[in-house]
Amino acid sequence: MRNLLAFLIFSAACRAAPTPSPYIAQQDSPVRGLSAQEVADLLAGRGAGYARTAELNSYPGPRHVLDLAARLDLTEDQRARTQRIFDAMQAEARVIGAAIVAREGVLSQAFAEHAMDARTLTARVDSLAVLYGRLRATHLRAHLETTALLRPEQVQAYHRLRGYADSAAAHDAHQHGAGS
Repeated sequence: MRNLLAFLIFSAACRAAPTPSPYIAQQDSPVRGLSAQEVADLLAGRGAGYARTAELNSYPGPRHVLDLAARLDLTEDQRARTQRIFDAMQAEARVIGAAIVAREGVLSQAFAEHAMDARTLTARVDSLAVLYGRLRATHLRAHLETTALLRPEQVQAYHRLRGYADSAAAHDAHQHGAGS
């Protein structure tokens, strides 16, 4: 009897209303398949996590270095060079981001029109993958260039100021920048 009761409760739970899709809010996005925030980030040239591997491995990003310039005790030369790195990265990222948004729009439209086939899908997704790769490389390269401008103690301070202090000891031996 106890097994029957457990089975009935389990069966009722399985028939409960399905949970709504997490994509419901994206139906009104300018490009279906991307959230409105993703579109905005791509068009603005924001990092949106594309350089996370650099950031988490003690390669500071130019935007945050500029934000923390006083606390990192940047020289005027470091500040100016970091600004140039940021400006170049953002300009390149905006161009690539606009191309991504346009191609994502074409992909979405083909699905909306039920005009997608496997060959076309592969070609369009592959071309998007190349663009996403270029975008990520753009952001990662800016982290490399920025790190090369900093003294090791500035990299350590950046790491601490960004809240990574718990893992900073693991990176103390990893020397970056002009002072290494």
